[in-house]
Amino acid sequence: MRIGIVGAGFMGTTHAAGWAETEATLAGFVAQSSAHAQALAEQYQAQVYPDFEALLADVDVVDICNPTHLHYQMVLQAATAGKDIICEKPLARTLAQGREMIAACRLTGVKLLVAHVVRFFPEYAQARVAVANGDIGRPAVVRLTRGTFRPKKAEDNWFVDFEKSGGMMLDLMIHDFDYARWVAGEVESVFAKSITTTRPAAPVDYGLAILTHRSGTISHVEGSWAYPPPLFRTRLEIAGADGWLEFDSSKTAAIGLQLHQTQTDAPDVPLPGSPLAESPYTTQIKAFYNALRHDAPIPVSAADGLAALQIALAAVESAQTGRPVSLETLPEVSV
Repeated sequence: MRIGIVGAGFMGTTHAAGWAETEATLAGFVAQSSAHAQALAEQYQAQVYPDFEALLADVDVVDICNPTHLHYQMVLQAATAGKDIICEKPLARTLAQGREMIAACRLTGVKLLVAHVVRFFPEYAQARVAVANGDIGRPAVVRLTRGTFRPKKAEDNWFVDFEKSGGMMLDLMIHDFDYARWVAGEVESVFAKSITTTRPAAPVDYGLAILTHRSGTISHVEGSWAYPPPLFRTRLEIAGADGWLEFDSSKTAAIGLQLHQTQTDAPDVPLPGSPLAESPYTTQIKAFYNALRHDAPIPVSAADGLAALQIALAAVESAQTGRPVSLETLPEVSV
């Protein structure tokens, strides 16, 4: 199995490290920055392709790690070429794009996997198993928090361009929207608020979304690009009829020290830490590899990615309008 990675930035680098732990062949990279791509190619004895078309012609699987607004066109091209696809979250920038991407992959018979990596963090995975096993009874309230610094780049910081990234709710909070749905089932309505809705030029962002699930569960999802680098904090709390589950990343650290810094060696894109010997990002890539190699069930399907996208876009719309947004049932998700 030959893998081609699109993007040589922080996420492309992270995915490459994961593929190196499988039996697949990391064929090479294509990226906007040829210098970054060349450095990765040398590290993994791979090659740099001159363009996306050249990469498609030489690989079996395309791993798309480029900016959100570029996912749509590249997935369509890869599907037409008959290549299985792994796509970083969010699946697409709009719901219409996501639906068209799924239709194209179904038409050509290729697999489309979406990299919602939180499902592979063991604390989140085990909490979901406990809920599914009935350990705490029917979940009533889910509280999820994800707070870090605003992504930074020396040039072309597409994260802060709303038209390209969809903002903090679509780029960051979508992790917890996906997890809330994974734990408590389909979402029927969303009500949200965010700082940048009323202050677009604010140097930080904070958002809060309330999800009403069809099961009756209520999820409170909190996200922020407001911490100083390199902080990344996450928290989950699930309260059920018979018990309560909690995880707080700040409590696992022996000591916490936060100082204002004018210069920092923090990465451009925040990445949640893990004390495990194997990165959850590598665990995710291994799961995708096994699904493709053995034609096994896909751990995070295109339908899952589309459902998370729908929730995130509803949160963005609610924050903009000040009204709750009801979610329509998508045939791609209900199948």
